[in-house]
Amino acid sequence: MAESIKTKVLIIGAGTGGYVAGIRCGQLGLDTVLVDGGDGLGGTCLNVGCIPSKAIIHAAHKFETVAKAADGGTLGITASKPAVDLKETVAWKDGIVKKLNQGVAGLLKKAKVRVINGWATFSDAKTCTVKTADGDIVISAEHVILATGSEPVELPFLPFGGDVISSTEALSLDKVPGKLVVVGGGYIGLELGIAFRKLGAEVAIVEMADRLLPLYDKALTDPVRKWLETHGVELHLGAKAGSFEKGQLNVTTKDGQAIRLKADKVLVTVGRRPRTKGWGLENMGVAMAGPFVKIDDRCATSMKNVWAVGDLTGEPMLAHKGSAQGEIVAEIIAGHDKRFDPVSIAAVCFTEPEIVSAGLGPLDVEGRDDVIQAVFPLMALGRALAIEAGSDGGFVRVLASKTDHRLLGVQAVGQHVSELSNSFAQMLEMGALLEDVAGTIHVHPTMGEAFHEASLRALGHAIHI
Repeated sequence: MAESIKTKVLIIGAGTGGYVAGIRCGQLGLDTVLVDGGDGLGGTCLNVGCIPSKAIIHAAHKFETVAKAADGGTLGITASKPAVDLKETVAWKDGIVKKLNQGVAGLLKKAKVRVINGWATFSDAKTCTVKTADGDIVISAEHVILATGSEPVELPFLPFGGDVISSTEALSLDKVPGKLVVVGGGYIGLELGIAFRKLGAEVAIVEMADRLLPLYDKALTDPVRKWLETHGVELHLGAKAGSFEKGQLNVTTKDGQAIRLKADKVLVTVGRRPRTKGWGLENMGVAMAGPFVKIDDRCATSMKNVWAVGDLTGEPMLAHKGSAQGEIVAEIIAGHDKRFDPVSIAAVCFTEPEIVSAGLGPLDVEGRDDVIQAVFPLMALGRALAIEAGSDGGFVRVLASKTDHRLLGVQAVGQHVSELSNSFAQMLEMGALLEDVAGTIHVHPTMGEAFHEASLRALGHAIHI
């Protein structure tokens, strides 16, 4: 007979939304069960996404630096020709993931959250059966938090398997592919494509849109395209990928020409979709918003005491959004009055160079005459020049209301600008004015000074330009 459990809170999914919800529930004294469906504690982000990809990107950057030193030297530094053993690099990456997995497990244990490893299937809104290695467990709960996350989109003519891989497999390759073709010019494809180019692979990118990262304005993406072209990455924009046969990817170019691209691996990164299949969502009676679960500003679904967080709930599909939602839901269940109503959710592309966007951008305010826009180039910043981050066209840009100078958006492109993202988000969340940023003494020499100078420029009196 299956084991039965009754609990106050049942969380399905152990990603950043689910495990944060679990920890906060435990802190608030709520009896909580967390079901991990197999991705591992931390979900996609920790195991096969954010963290491991940034580890590989970091290793690729270090390899590139040594390679420059071996190729005529850099900054007066010379070195012998480097080599990379990707097995060793992946093992190092896996060590980081394991350490963080153990950390999450420890935090959940400290919060007295019961973790069950297995696949849950719902028979109704508050009851599911979890298939585990030790048999079935039936769980019924007063509250259910759905945090099932997302999965890579598979193209019907390029199914995953063999040499056609998703980002998950790309992060565990045992050697650098000689020729890598990336299908999809979004942030995932570009991050990994750039990393493998730095590691020595020949890289081609096939993107259906006429330019890379089409959700961002051209000024932000131009420095990334410049890097790709300078480093010999083959770009096929406005092109459509086809089947992969005998080591060649069939591609139809923008002008209708049929070409074949040789590839040892084809990395398909055309987006992610919410994980809604295979766990009985259809039996729960919750309303949908297209492919996503519909929620209100409390992350409540249409079914009483069923909540949803993270990628399952729609764009932006970002780990930090899911974490914030998970924390809020736990507090609502505990009786607190909370709403999920952020002013902005900053996003970062860890490309070369990096891109940050928070709040409104130029495309959002196109045609409006009530917005101030000002840009400060990183080439005018001492810190940027001192760390070789001033020559790639990078900048910080602010958008603000003409009437009251309230910040509406902040963007940046350049090396290391990801570290500015929290400052951008904080100022927007606090409803800061240009004068607030201008009146904050920024530490010198730092990259953050560019935010200060851009705000000063919007007010008409930048100092260093």
